[in-house]
Amino acid sequence: MSRALNLSLPEEQVVATCLKHGVSISAIEPLQSGGTHLVCTTSEGAEEIRLEFENHIIDGVVKRFPFFRAGGPW
Repeated sequence: MSRALNLSLPEEQVVATCLKHGVSISAIEPLQSGGTHLVCTTSEGAEEIRLEFENHIIDGVVKRFPFFRAGGPW
């Protein structure tokens, strides 16, 4: 199971929900088309976020920035 998710939600909401559920973030970045690309540290954490945001998962290919360096820590 992939640890990466593309969500149609703002980064602040994704980070807050990860903190609430104790899911650690490996990487996070904004998407060019809007939304957030999230990589969880564990596949179990990613599955928990998938269940929490099942109606906000972006299916298919998304356009990401060529290079993005996040500010962290989360």
